[in-house]
Parts: sequence; C-alpha cells; structure tokens
Amino acid sequence: MFFGVTLIIYLAVFALPGDPIRAFLGPKQVPESTIEALRIKYHLDDPIWVQYWDYISGIFRGDFGTNFAGRPVADQMTSRWPVTIALGLTAWVMEIVVGVAIGIVSALRKGKWLDYSLLAFTVLASCIPVFVMGLVAQLIFGVKLGWLPVAGVADGWPESYLLPAAIIAIFGLPAVSRLVRGAMVESLEAEYVTMLRAHGMRESRIISVHALRNSLIPASTYLATDLGYLLGGSVIIEGIFNLPGVGNLMFDAIKSHEGTTVVGVATALIVVFLATSLLIELIHALLDPRIRRGGQHA
Repeated sequence: MFFGVTLIIYLAVFALPGDPIRAFLGPKQVPESTIEALRIKYHLDDPIWVQYWDYISGIFRGDFGTNFAGRPVADQMTSRWPVTIALGLTAWVMEIVVGVAIGIVSALRKGKWLDYSLLAFTVLASCIPVFVMGLVAQLIFGVKLGWLPVAGVADGWPESYLLPAAIIAIFGLPAVSRLVRGAMVESLEAEYVTMLRAHGMRESRIISVHALRNSLIPASTYLATDLGYLLGGSVIIEGIFNLPGVGNLMFDAIKSHEGTTVVGVATALIVVFLATSLLIELIHALLDPRIRRGGQHA
C-alpha cells in the first residue's frame, strides 16, 4: 500500500503541466542556464522512474525531500505536527461523544420521530461538501455571532480548534451513530437483557452498564480506524481556517506548485495512517482472543 500510494501521488504531482522551476521563480527574468542548473540539482531532468526511486530511497533514510528554497520538507513539518494532532484528537473526541450519544438516543427512541430526525440530520450534514460547510461555519459562528475564532491558533486550545474540529467530526457522525444504534437495539432485545429486567434490575443500569458496553465494540473498531484519517490531517479545513498544521503546509504547497513539498507531506501522512492502522490491528489481536485463534488456525 505504501509503495502503491506514494507512486500514484508522485506521478500525479510531477505529471502536472508546467515547469515547477519557472513556477517557483515567478516573473523573475532568470538565465536559461540557471534554470537548467536547478533542474539538474533537483534531478528534474532524470526519467520519472529514476526520480521516484531516488525519492523513496531518501524516505528510508528519513529524507522527505527539499523544496526549491533549499529547506528540508521534514523541518517544515516538525513545527506543524502539534497543530494537526490537536485538531485530529479534538475532532475524534467530538465523534465519540456526539456520535455515541446520538446512537443511544436513537436506539431508545427506535421507530419514533426523534430516531428518524437524528438519522436524517447526520446524513444530510455529511452530504454537504466540506469546504462549503467550513466557509458557512466561519461566516455564521465566527463573523456574524463572534462565538469562535475565524482562523488561526492565536486563541489556543480549545477555542481555535473547536469550529474546524466540529466540521471534520460531522462527517464521521453518521457511521458512529448508526453502529451504536444498531448494536444497542440488538443488545436491548437480547435474552440476557430480558433476564436482567425479570430480576428487577433498573433500566438505567441495564442501558449504561450492560447494553452500552456491548454496543461500543463495533463503533470502537470504526473509531480506531478513523483516528488514522484524522491524525493524517485535513488539508482543506486547515487551509480554510488557516491553521498552521501539516495539512495547511500541503495546501500552500499546492498553490505554489511545490511538488516536492506536496509529495513529502503526502508521504508522511500515509506513513502516519499506516502506522496507526497497524497499531490498531495489533491491539485488536491482543484484546480479542478470537483473532489470535483464527490466525493460528489459518
């Protein structure tokens, strides 16, 4: 997966029309010999397959490339990771709290108008393009009402992160709420719940201790996987809200035709997602003995 995705991104970025060296220099009048020297320096005169091999070889040495200004991409990302991680974790917590709450309420009001209303709200909200929702949220909650900052991280956490994190979290709410709702409905109709009710256990304890615990298992799998996406950063949201994270670095690099930076940041995000996914699989194998037994049987 790593080699496949990085190859696609590399080919897509460097196959774009135009000369990246001329795009970097802008309207400056530079001798053709200087431009050619820069092409040789950054190996742009080599075949694309040679360029990709040189790039991947550098990745395994911890070198994510150098932009045309001579600054390593890894150094540019170092100071931006805390912002992206804070944004991703804030959105993740919102997904958990709001998604689980909606799922529980929907399950307890199964077939009622509140159940259908919550389902319709989450689905419709996730259908709106992220850039539209981000700009509208900025206008309403930032400009008109003045409740939250419009852009930047000057106000710190959580004020500067609540609005962009909420926009990201909305797109994960339908999956979380539906998983919790389905599992909760199944748990409440299970025989052990009927037996607990027959023994006189309070309904609130049945829901909060027994039914909810079993209902969180399928949602936890999705949330664990989704954490990899969120930690990978949101390029569009960081660009709209001008958050100085890794996603915004890629956003600016795309606008300035910095192909090396785009590929370097994209590769780093892929590594984060794959590492998170691998960690999740290992944790599942440790926590669920059925996975270990299935692997041994195979």
